[in-house]
Amino acid sequence: MKKIIVILCMVYLSANSLQTGKEVFRAYCWGCHHQSAVAFGPSFKFIATNRTTAQIKGHIIAPKSMYEILGYKRSVMPSFADVLNDKELEYITDFILKQKDK
Repeated sequence: MKKIIVILCMVYLSANSLQTGKEVFRAYCWGCHHQSAVAFGPSFKFIATNRTTAQIKGHIIAPKSMYEILGYKRSVMPSFADVLNDKELEYITDFILKQKDK
């Protein structure tokens, strides 16, 4: 039953453009990243402090081509190139960068 709910949520979210970085974060990122604490992946605060806007966007859309540049030995992050539209990529990038000050 949980799988059906998750699938329905993903279909709904993919059919309806997300309007804020927080919505994109909740829909796609929160399972592996937290805003200010280390989870499976680095916190958004760490990312915002240590990466440029281009590096953040590059890692979101093509993580397999970016992980060595960013100093990682491997990457398990999936590509979101076919998931996020250009506006959603901007929203999540801005949301990540805002975590630097928190």
